[in-house]
Amino acid sequence: MINFSKVIPICLLAMAVGVGQKASAQGTYPQKPIKVVIGFSAGGGTDAVLRILASGMAKNLKVPVVVENRPGANGNIANQDVAHAQCDGYTLVYNTSSMVLSPYQYKDLAYDFRKDLKPIVLANNFPLLLAAKLDLPVQNVQELAQYLRDHPGSVNYASAGLGNITHLGMIQLLEKIGAQASHVPYRGEAPAMTDLMGGHVDIYMGTSAGMLPLVNDKRVKGMAVTSRSRMSQAPSLPTLAETLMPGTEIGAWSGFMAPACISEKILAKLNKAINEVLEDPEIRANLTAQGAEPRGSTVQEYADFIQSEYERWGKAFKAAGIKPE
Repeated sequence: MINFSKVIPICLLAMAVGVGQKASAQGTYPQKPIKVVIGFSAGGGTDAVLRILASGMAKNLKVPVVVENRPGANGNIANQDVAHAQCDGYTLVYNTSSMVLSPYQYKDLAYDFRKDLKPIVLANNFPLLLAAKLDLPVQNVQELAQYLRDHPGSVNYASAGLGNITHLGMIQLLEKIGAQASHVPYRGEAPAMTDLMGGHVDIYMGTSAGMLPLVNDKRVKGMAVTSRSRMSQAPSLPTLAETLMPGTEIGAWSGFMAPACISEKILAKLNKAINEVLEDPEIRANLTAQGAEPRGSTVQEYADFIQSEYERWGKAFKAAGIKPE
């Protein structure tokens, strides 16, 4: 006959151990590899920067951090996948500033970043660099502004695509200085840079990572950068903030986000871990070598920054007359 007086305490003990193990597992996150999804191809600048960060995260969190490339739809495929992923903190997305531009470009997005994704930390910023073709008769950004005002509509500028940050940045500049210029959109940055070097377009505000080598090799004229302060890689180039657009910073920024249902405890741990990675001198040097400006933030600071950028670029889309399709 079964002695229930002995069985029940044993069962209760087993249940207690199980609950304790579950609580321990939850309290010791992470216990398995973390996947970070990125919406761009392997080998690009954004991918290279993420892999630097992922190596630091793996060392800090003591689990593998695996980068998964899901390119397409301006990063929206990756954002959408993570928005609908499990809430356990093992699937994150390395989002870029294209995320806040997409609602103004696409009608039928399958996710809402304001509801379906939770900010973790702002990681990097890629400043833009304004340059002119070699034979444009200007020597600095002030002369360029005056030339644009003196030749309304006769100067053209390249962008890496309609609604791209390289397009919107120029819209803001032209509006600020009270000038007009003709827009020539390209399919990506490479052909825009090629035509600037060839003199087929007059000016281009491209990513610093792509433009710095052209300026340093004197294949184009560097006018200004869009960072908060002068870039260490090009200290002679002034910022737009110190010349034509006080207080303005324009960049292609990036950071980490998780499904909105992630627990606050795991969110806080990830924020702390990634901020520590961003403070590491070796990591910072490697990021700077890629043309990035390492940042770091609290969860709330990143949330506020994302919202401010969403509102800011919405005004630029309206000014450009661009509507979602």
